[in-house]
Amino acid sequence: MTVRHLQLTFPESQVTEPVIYQIVKQFDVVPSIRRANISNHVGWMVIEVSGSTEALDAAIDYLEGLGIVVADASGDIVAG
Repeated sequence: MTVRHLQLTFPESQVTEPVIYQIVKQFDVVPSIRRANISNHVGWMVIEVSGSTEALDAAIDYLEGLGIVVADASGDIVAG
């Protein structure tokens, strides 16, 4: 199992959509939300997500296809 730490930045068109649910359902990954700030117009989230390398790559491609900016958040995860 691979673990990645990601920061997601949501555009207004995606901020109210259940995208984390979709990556769990479609790609069988396990997210752990570590920090988030979501409003009606913009949002960001720092998550730790685990799964097979192929599933994580596919989930990231899916998110980016929706216009969500995905960046590496290593070092920005609260331990625990």
